Amino acid sequence: MIELRVRSRIDTIINPIGRFLAKIGVRPIPVTLVGLAITLTGSTVLALGSLVLGAILILVGSALDGLDGPVARASGTASKRGALIDSVSDRIGETSMFAACAFWLTSRISPAEGDPALVLLTLLSLGAAMLTSYLRAKADVEGVDGRGGMLGRAERIILFTAGFLFGFVPQMLVIMAILTWVTVFQRFRKTWQLLGSG
Repeated sequence: MIELRVRSRIDTIINPIGRFLAKIGVRPIPVTLVGLAITLTGSTVLALGSLVLGAILILVGSALDGLDGPVARASGTASKRGALIDSVSDRIGETSMFAACAFWLTSRISPAEGDPALVLLTLLSLGAAMLTSYLRAKADVEGVDGRGGMLGRAERIILFTAGFLFGFVPQMLVIMAILTWVTVFQRFRKTWQLLGSG
């Protein structure tokens, strides 16, 4: 949703930053890898119980990762290999944050007091997030636009970190699981219709 509706506004902010970074010699792949490293660090911190700091680091790492495209375009170094690294790092980062959530949920309380439903919601959210990304990639391969739906990667990261920052993790997981699976359905339907009967 953010990608389709407010992307132009976001671009007016991040493109000048990308041009500045390119001008001082920064290259896109290091930006991607630093963003991933910060996200992985944040996930580890969150898993160990420092929820606010972990969520902030995940948010910062994900935001930094969003700069690799503008840097690549500004420096004229955009490449298929760079896009591959970006895509894989996005999936690793997202997997790490859901894994951190599951670890925290299972370690913060005794098994007798635990709520297996929350861990299940975490796994369902992760599965739907991976399917959402897969559907976009599949659509791209077929030459159609696979973007859209209620909860793209940016929305998932914002919702996830907000849940930990403002203390509504159980509710966040319910919303995440439902809306991410709705997004899977929306992207599947859109891709199905664009591909036509052939």
